Amino acid sequence: MTQPNQPANPIGFTPAAELLNGRLAMLGFVTALAIEFVSGQGVLQFLGIL
Repeated sequence: MTQPNQPANPIGFTPAAELLNGRLAMLGFVTALAIEFVSGQGVLQFLGIL
């Protein structure tokens, strides 16, 4: 559903892009928790940055 003053295909914050972004953020968060649980280190320590 489009608003009267918006184009039919807006570029940027589309619902599909926001869904993908949210799902990838959730995946990254769960991955970070799993790394901490398995290794006993934080993500930055695990990667050797700290």
